[in-house]
Amino acid sequence: MSTIRVLLADDHALVRNGIRMLLQRIDNVEVIAETGDGHQALALVESLRPDVALIDISMPGMNGIETVARIRARFPETRTVILSMHAEEEFVSQALKSGALGYLLKDATPAELELAIKAAVHGEIYLSPRISGIVVEKYVRLGGTDTGPLHLLTDRQREVLRLLAEGHSTKQIAAHLGVSIKTVETHRAMLMDRLGIRELAGLVRLAVRTGLVPGDR
Repeated sequence: MSTIRVLLADDHALVRNGIRMLLQRIDNVEVIAETGDGHQALALVESLRPDVALIDISMPGMNGIETVARIRARFPETRTVILSMHAEEEFVSQALKSGALGYLLKDATPAELELAIKAAVHGEIYLSPRISGIVVEKYVRLGGTDTGPLHLLTDRQREVLRLLAEGHSTKQIAAHLGVSIKTVETHRAMLMDRLGIRELAGLVRLAVRTGLVPGDR
């Protein structure tokens, strides 16, 4: 895998430093620049063309939502992920409408940060589990179809769900996907959080109900 070049924008220096240290521990990820200002973030995207821009939702000069919208309009090849302390639906909705491919709460785990970065670089949407719950609740409230929850998952998470529902073990899935067992376990935990399902039987029922696997499982 080629190196994922990341721009980090957050106006709190201590927070930015902590996130940078976490990013530096992720394989194939390099922080190429950082800033605490929305206007400068846009300028850095223009000059450096990072693969992913991690953008704080609240910054001086130009907030994260506007920054993401401008990046999306002018430099669509740079994927954006919003960093936020806010879990309210209105913030999430604004972020996604602006073009963000991820919404990551600042109390997220290092594993979530890695998943968000790698999902974004592949053009997939990543939402913190607590945010996914809000989206699911809204979906149910608006009367969606049974296949709706699968849209909350990344392509890789849907693939893990399918393999689990087909009866494959974690070790077998890791070998099939060419990833570590730990990575598969992380995907499994995250999709359970995202779907609000805590046991394997529930995942299998969902996979059958949505047509991801045949009903004779």
